[in-house]
This record gives sequence, C-alpha cells and structure tokens, in this order.
Amino acid sequence: MTAGLALDIGSWVLMLAGSFFVFVGGVGALRMPDFYTRMHAASLTDTLGTILILSGVILQAGLTLAAIKLAAIMVFLLLTCPTAAYALANAARLSGLSPRPEQTPGKD
Repeated sequence: MTAGLALDIGSWVLMLAGSFFVFVGGVGALRMPDFYTRMHAASLTDTLGTILILSGVILQAGLTLAAIKLAAIMVFLLLTCPTAAYALANAARLSGLSPRPEQTPGKD
C-alpha cells in the first residue's frame, strides 16, 4: 500500500465518520423531547462532525496554505461552537424555559 492510498483511505474514513455524526445530530435534533436535549444533541455532534470532516479535508489538501486555513477554521470552530451552545442554553434559561418540562398526566 502506498502512502498516497493510505492518506486517501484515512481522509475518507474521517470524512465519512464526520458525516455520520452530523447525520446522527440531525436525527437527534428531530427525535429528542425538549429544547435542551435537542440543543445538546445537535451541538455536540455538530462540533465533532465538523472537526472530523475538516481533518479529512486537511489530509486531502496536504501541506499547503489551504490546510493551514482549514486548521485555523477548525480552531475557530472548537472555540465558538461550544460557546454558542452555552449562550443559547443560558438565554433560554434566563427567558424562563424550564430544563424539565412538566409531566403530562397519563404519560410515564
């Protein structure tokens, strides 16, 4: 196996894994019962999926200026995505949205 083939396989594995996490986050955002669990599912998988996809693209780009720019974008996303999720949850909590919805009678 050549080094180029190994890089291609590694980058495709990273990109497919990232795509899987983004898909699971989308399904989780649809299936979860309330705002906080939806936001949690979407924010965690969105961050991880994006990082994996960008890592795969960096492997495809090689040691170029594009790879450096993609790494800078990755660092920016690592800093801003969790911060944005925290700000959204904090704003929802301050506006009065309860983390635990009221239980409806007859449901377990």
